[in-house]
Amino acid sequence: MKNLLIAGVGGQGSLLASRILGAVYLSVGMDVKVSEVHGMSQRGGSVITYVRAGDKVASPLIPEGETELLIALEQLEALRWMSHVRPGGAVVMSTQIILPMPVITGQTAYPENIADAVCGCGLQTYVVQAHDIAVGLSDTRVSNVVLLGAASRLVGFAPEVWDDALRVAVKPRFLEINRQAFALGRAALEAEG
Repeated sequence: MKNLLIAGVGGQGSLLASRILGAVYLSVGMDVKVSEVHGMSQRGGSVITYVRAGDKVASPLIPEGETELLIALEQLEALRWMSHVRPGGAVVMSTQIILPMPVITGQTAYPENIADAVCGCGLQTYVVQAHDIAVGLSDTRVSNVVLLGAASRLVGFAPEVWDDALRVAVKPRFLEINRQAFALGRAALEAEG
């Protein structure tokens, strides 16, 4: 059973990333279930998607502590969900910071040194400057696909399988920019070793 969790903030494209992952697993003949949990996503709240794949998937929800790979589109979301990753699991996290409402209103402070905390938790952690890469492509909306490209190194499958999944999940007019974002994310994780 493959258990992947995508954590982000409303508007970051967590749902598109889960559709692409689902299309990858379907294309190789696996049973797939995807589930979404929205927490005030219209107001910048958390959006969590579970992607489970295997011979037969009975439930779309991942039990706590059984996530193999956490893909975090925002730093605080990585910190919030890293406890769901099983020992020996991995985290691919973006360096992007999106201030939640309590921080914006001054009720609390955004935690410092999140990347250090996640990297020091004993999990394989890969920190990707996904937002900066997307800025370089002049389209910040593709930072989710940059991160997915990085995560593809850990998920596996040939690049052609991922490209087919992009074509299934992304509207044709956005396909080329998403292909570029995916390739740059994949290269970013390769560069990290």
